[in-house]
Parts: sequence; structure tokens; C-alpha cells
Amino acid sequence: MNTNKFSRLLLFGFMLASGSLSAQEAAKPASGHTQKPMLISKGGDAGDYQAFPDACRLKNGDIVAVFYAGDEHVTKQSERYPKAGRICLVRSKDEGKTWSKPVTIYDDNDDNRDPHIAQLSNGSLVVSFFSLRYPSFGAKEYKTLGSPQLLWSRDNGRTWDKEATLLETGDIDWLSSAQVREMPDGTTILPVYHQEGRGGLKAWGGVMLSRDKGKTWGPVITIGEKANLPLAAETDVILLKDGTLYAALRAQQEVPMHFAKSKDMGKTWSDVEDIGFRGHSPSFTRLKTGEILLTTRAFTDAPSKKGYTGLRISRDEAKTWEGPYMVDETLGAYPSTVELKDGSVLVVYYEEGQGSGIRAYRFRVPAKAAPFAEPRRLEMLTGK
Repeated sequence: MNTNKFSRLLLFGFMLASGSLSAQEAAKPASGHTQKPMLISKGGDAGDYQAFPDACRLKNGDIVAVFYAGDEHVTKQSERYPKAGRICLVRSKDEGKTWSKPVTIYDDNDDNRDPHIAQLSNGSLVVSFFSLRYPSFGAKEYKTLGSPQLLWSRDNGRTWDKEATLLETGDIDWLSSAQVREMPDGTTILPVYHQEGRGGLKAWGGVMLSRDKGKTWGPVITIGEKANLPLAAETDVILLKDGTLYAALRAQQEVPMHFAKSKDMGKTWSDVEDIGFRGHSPSFTRLKTGEILLTTRAFTDAPSKKGYTGLRISRDEAKTWEGPYMVDETLGAYPSTVELKDGSVLVVYYEEGQGSGIRAYRFRVPAKAAPFAEPRRLEMLTGK
């Protein structure tokens, strides 16, 4: 992919700084639930710019979140960042009330970015991400490595493999911006995406399948390639109760998000359809009570088309999506959610802009509501 074109795609929609907390608020420790979002990582050893987080609960009860750490949206090699951007992790042992200091879990000579984390049924933790490569120190131009990468831990994230695995995806670039998803039949699915052309005017999603817990992977199975739409990043999937696999795909420009379905666990996919609203960086969570949460970077229908961190809820297996709900006014987003033991939900996302940090708070899923157009603010829960 052309470097300049890819650079424009990466920077699309990220140029506006969001409403960051004040310096006094940023200095407060990440402990306890407040009526303002908690900063679970900002500045310090993790870097000047922290973004693209993802969280999951481990079998031992811990909640872990991974994120990108560098000096801006794309981190070039420099004296301060000789290896460009890296992947960091924070951990909570008390349902998100307090968090550990960030630790770096992967940092090779490339700009390692957009990490997502999941734990498989065999206990292995896997982080999926992709990287940009600079030909030399101080170079301004870069290229994508063109394939997703996987990083593994077998001790609940205490230690990690020294080298990540670069997956084979063929002749065109495939990147990843979603968790690895394990299905009840043992199939492991990695959602991927491809984009090309100026502004991502032609782009589509896909999945890779593994039958051996991620040791080997089949070729990319495309989603929406023939639609001629800017489905330009960030595919995620969720299994519906009837065994159908449902995929959501981001779209660029003014195009709404789209979705597709698979009746054979990802081997083949239906044509993509309009989901009915705009959104970036989709992330699914199914609650124990059955609802499906879809968190995204969302956009208002007002003339300003302002972006914010948003939530939609489906109570009918992805047939309809209730909302929009506003998690936060910040544009950064890339939100993910974890259901807590008391039935409330922890949401983790980022701010965007200079000095961006990782935010979190918990909320209860609102009761079913009649349709509404403008975003409704979620009420943050306080905790002891």
C-alpha cells in the first residue's frame, strides 16, 4: 500500500483533540470510582500518547487492558522513542477500582499498534496487533508489514513471548483491529481488514480461521469485497444464539457501518448491509443477561457531525440497535467493555489528542427505551 495514502487513512478522523481532563485531574491516582472517568494510564513510563485500548477478563478474575504507547498517533523512531511505538498492559485485581502501573509487553524495532487481547479456553493469552516499519532511524516514511501479528502469554500475562508471530496473508495488506474470538466448536477467529486508495474509498473486511487454538491459520476469507464501499477498517464478530456469526464493519466518509452474517462459522459470508448508523472501531460484548453491547467511536447527526465515544444495545440478537448512548464526549474511542461481577459494565477507551491517556468507568445497562435520536449520556456508577 502507498505510504502516503496509508498515512492519510490512519490519521483520518483523529486530528481533533478531545476534551482531556485538566492537569489537576490527571494527577489524581487511578483509585476508586468517581463521577468523572478514571485515568487508568496517562504519561509516565508508558509514553506521551496512549491510545487504542482493549480489555478482557482472565480466568483468575483479573481484568487486563492493553494499549498503544508512543508520542503521537503514529510514532516515528527518535531519540526518545528509538523503537517507535510499543504495546503496554495494565491490570486490575478489584473489578476496575484500581490499576497497576503500565508495563511494556512488546517493543521491537517497528511501530507496534492497535493491540487487542483475549484469553482462550486453554488459558493462553493472545494479543493481536499490526506494525509499521521505518527503513532507518529518523526516517519519515514507513510501510505496513502487511499482516496481523500475534503475541502469546501462558501465565496470565506475567511474561510474554519475545517475538510476535507475523501471519501469512497473501499479496495484499491485511491488518487487524479486534480480539481473537474463540467459538464453542473450538474454531478461533481473527477479524481483519484491508483498505486501499485515497481516503479508503475501496475497503473491506475479512476473517482468518484456526482449528488448533491459533497455532496455524487458514487464508483470509473476505467480507464485503464486492460491495465497492469504504468499509475501511476494524471488523469485529459475535456469535448469535442461533449459531449465526455476525460481523460489524467500520465505514469511512459519511457511509454508515455495515454488517454481514455467516451460517457456517465464518467460512462464507452474506452480502454486507447498512447497519443504520455511523461508527468506527466496533467492539462486541454479550452480557450474561443476553444483551449484546456494541461500543464504537460514534457521530452525532447534528450539522457538526461531532464524534464521541458511543454505545448501542441489542436485545433481539442484532436485529435492532437501541441508542445512541454517549459514554464520553471524547473522540478517541476504540472502546471495549467487560461485564463485572455485580452485573455492571466496565468500559475502557482513550481520549485522543496531545497527551492522550486511557480512561475507564463503570455503568449499568439502561432499561429498554423507546427510540431516540440524540445521544443520551450514560450515568457513571460510584463504588466503595
